[in-house]
Amino acid sequence: MYGYSKHLFDLWALRSRLFDRIVGLKYFNVFGPYEDHKGDMRSVVNKAYEQILERGEVCLFKSYRKDIPDGEQRRDFIYVKDAVNVTLYFLDRRNVGGLFNCGTGEARTWKDLAVAVFESMGLQPNIKFIDMPDVLREKYQYFTQADATKLGCSGYAATFTSLEEGIRDYVTNYLGAGKNHRGGTETRRLIKDEGERMKDETND
Repeated sequence: MYGYSKHLFDLWALRSRLFDRIVGLKYFNVFGPYEDHKGDMRSVVNKAYEQILERGEVCLFKSYRKDIPDGEQRRDFIYVKDAVNVTLYFLDRRNVGGLFNCGTGEARTWKDLAVAVFESMGLQPNIKFIDMPDVLREKYQYFTQADATKLGCSGYAATFTSLEEGIRDYVTNYLGAGKNHRGGTETRRLIKDEGERMKDETND
């Protein structure tokens, strides 16, 4: 529902010719600290960590395309700290308007993600491929990747955190340290503060 309603709002803003004075961001697969309150909408990184603790394995959907092996479905995963940096970048540039993709521009596989979680926990990968529910098979997306060209042309030049680096930070400093259980208001404040800190480091 979020993605659908967000898309409808973007279309409304486009029809209303507002993008010359506002910024819209299309967030791709965001993962990172303080998302426990999202329940089933948590990132797969968060869910994978929980599965490993409980069962010692990570379950991923099988592929139903002959040209794509199991686990090779791809997404543009972006660490939440980078998503915050992009958001704050436009907050500080009120003269910029438009609709921008908030993604790294590099699609990675679900298998890459799962392996990175295991390695961040100091464990050997143990991935189990399970059947995809019938209701998802016909509409499942096998590849998503942000076109970050427009973002770069706006002047945004910060380097995105790699999938492995982002997962290592998330697992080591938050999930593994017991720091991932926060309320919504505190979550937003903490992530905003961290994003500002990273932005300051980038400017230095």
